[in-house]
Amino acid sequence: MKYQIVIDTNVIVTSMLSKKGASYKLVGIFDKAEKFDINITVPLFFEYEYALKKQNINYLKIEKILGYLAKHANQIDVHYLWRPYLPDTKDDCVLEAAINSSSQFIITYNKKDFKNVFQLGIKIVNPKEFLEIIGEI
Repeated sequence: MKYQIVIDTNVIVTSMLSKKGASYKLVGIFDKAEKFDINITVPLFFEYEYALKKQNINYLKIEKILGYLAKHANQIDVHYLWRPYLPDTKDDCVLEAAINSSSQFIITYNKKDFKNVFQLGIKIVNPKEFLEIIGEI
């Protein structure tokens, strides 16, 4: 079974700030992801870009990760808006991507921000937990 996932912005940013940890490992296996598909929407893509640029990450690194996502992630159209659903409106675009792509997982470091999402049938896990699920660690 190939899992459908949406990755929260904090995981993408963390992977670019440190070569240690589960977020970096997760991003490192994007290109050989036989076990999962990444799903994004236009608002989520721009949220990634905005957050990365706020961190003063090297422009070429930003372009590389965004280019990969633009090319390889499933680009999902948003047919139903779920706003406001979560306390942080920036998280609503993550939830909308997950719902509209029928994703089983949202991968985030801020699990508490998604505490009611289990009611929608979506599991909230951090990068390490997801890597364990797919047998990468």
